[in-house]
Amino acid sequence: MKTYLGIDVGSISTKLVLIDEKNQVLSYFYFRTEGNPIKAVQEGLKKLKKQVPEGAEIVGVGTTGSARYLAGVITGADLIKNEITAHAKGVNCFIPDARTVIEIGGQDSKIIILENGVAVDFAMQTVCAAGTGSFLDAQSFRLGIPIEKFGDFALKSKKPTIVASRCTIFAESDMIHKQQIGHPIEDIIAGLCHGLVRNFLNNVARGKNIQPPIVFLGGVSKNIGMRKAFEETLGQKIIVPKYNTVMGALGTAILVKELVPKKTKFLGFGISNKEIKCTSFQCKGCPNQCEVIEARIDGKIVARWGDRCGKWSNLNPQ
Repeated sequence: MKTYLGIDVGSISTKLVLIDEKNQVLSYFYFRTEGNPIKAVQEGLKKLKKQVPEGAEIVGVGTTGSARYLAGVITGADLIKNEITAHAKGVNCFIPDARTVIEIGGQDSKIIILENGVAVDFAMQTVCAAGTGSFLDAQSFRLGIPIEKFGDFALKSKKPTIVASRCTIFAESDMIHKQQIGHPIEDIIAGLCHGLVRNFLNNVARGKNIQPPIVFLGGVSKNIGMRKAFEETLGQKIIVPKYNTVMGALGTAILVKELVPKKTKFLGFGISNKEIKCTSFQCKGCPNQCEVIEARIDGKIVARWGDRCGKWSNLNPQ
């Protein structure tokens, strides 16, 4: 059996998806990156190795996410793709008529506008954490409510409190103020969800032609309070598909399958037990003074990147 592996390494979570030639998901994992993308990839491969079907062969590997290049280097990926393309591909496979994709992850959020399955417009928010998974995690911790139950509290609200949501600082201080004057906790949480939706639509999605079907992805899509807030604000049904938290990895696996590599460059599961280190240095060759990243596996240089002119990256082993 020929199989294809997609790896999505984000700032908060790492996702792996293994598919067959019919795009059927054979195995998938979603877990915390914990600030160490190299270790996360190695641990993910260890977990995956135990679930690869007998007789299956991985003939293609693709990476995406904010650490996609690093993940691609240490695994020997055949394809390295941006998150926009990866998510669009995954959504198109399962919901071909989707027109809008909302994806909210740990530290960023994005909107993708699709036409006939192709991304024709997009926007990303990476400078403010308001509305992202990390902000919601912080508020659930502060309130002493498990993040898994955050949405349930929001659904209990009959009259959501108006919460300032222009940025994380304003939102948190306003939530504290509303608590201090006696607003019920469920109304505050529902108000926070609505405020974060307004923040997303007024910033990330400003000027975008949001048309149904609308698909909601990312870790935050598991929060039913956020789903309801989007539905009430947009007046449209929000679709949260299966594999909503690993769609980027799934889309990457499909993309590498369509690439049909003649021979995969995948370094194998043994990479999980090797010593992998990354360092950097500043090139003094020109006024750009690029920061060059250097990756070593068991002490051997396997790749350099980050230079604009290719002086160092062109020396990479082929």
